[in-house]
Amino acid sequence: MQNKNVWIGVGVVLVVVLALGLFGGKMGLGGDKDAYSVVYLTTGEVYVGHLSTFPDFALKDGYILQVAKDPADPTKNSFQLQPLKDALWATDKLVLNKKNVVFYGELMSDSVIGKKLAEQKK
Repeated sequence: MQNKNVWIGVGVVLVVVLALGLFGGKMGLGGDKDAYSVVYLTTGEVYVGHLSTFPDFALKDGYILQVAKDPADPTKNSFQLQPLKDALWATDKLVLNKKNVVFYGELMSDSVIGKKLAEQKK
């Protein structure tokens, strides 16, 4: 009986270790929790923020990428990052429907948006 309990304990520990390995990075238990991610939705909207994928897709400290006409040249577009906290429907956490996510990924720190966000932090 005691031997059986030992094996059950070992099994539980293995399951916990595997779960932390699979989900830990996106829950802030490993990896770079300060890294920003980009999320592209089926609606064409692009969001940038701190993404967690477990237990659901949620974006914190988010921004929406908006396209605007360049005031100097109306034939050209410029891009703006609008903080979600400043939107008319302001929120500090955006829960996303997985069915509407086309792709997502970690934003490179040396990308244009990555550099802009690093500047804003300073």
